[in-house]
Amino acid sequence: MRTLLIGGARSGKSALAQRWAAERSRNVCYIATATVSDEEMAVRIDAHRRERPDHWRLHEESTQLAAALRNEARQGELLLIDCLTLWTSNCLWPAPADVAADVTGWHRERDAFLAALRATTTDVIVVSNEVGTGIVPENPAARLFRDEHGRLNQQVAAVCDEVFLVTAGLALRLK
Repeated sequence: MRTLLIGGARSGKSALAQRWAAERSRNVCYIATATVSDEEMAVRIDAHRRERPDHWRLHEESTQLAAALRNEARQGELLLIDCLTLWTSNCLWPAPADVAADVTGWHRERDAFLAALRATTTDVIVVSNEVGTGIVPENPAARLFRDEHGRLNQQVAAVCDEVFLVTAGLALRLK
């Protein structure tokens, strides 16, 4: 079973994903895409760590998510990927923000991830932010991110067996 939880920032996606993962399996591998970029992000990552059960395995991977998915897929274990939004950003801008986006590298990683997600027989819960319900961003980098991540969300939703829109901690089944 491949499940996508999508929603806005602070909508309760991660907490719900963790709850569902714990309900579905005792054996969970949490694939984290976040990287420590500043003190605020370090605090956020630490909070996520404290919220997870100690017995869950952790795989931190900021860019090569397809390889992480293939390598961590094990019979009888559930994978929780949190989150695609940070992964998209990490792949588009692997260098400092003043460097142009790496769209070619991103497309390669995205396509590899989608292929790995299609091929897996392991249960997977994927968390992603919805980016298409706000205003059109004013700068080209933000528009590129919104467009690329929005396309990724559509492609992941097509691959997943079930998709839920999460808002205020509540899940609305879309598929």
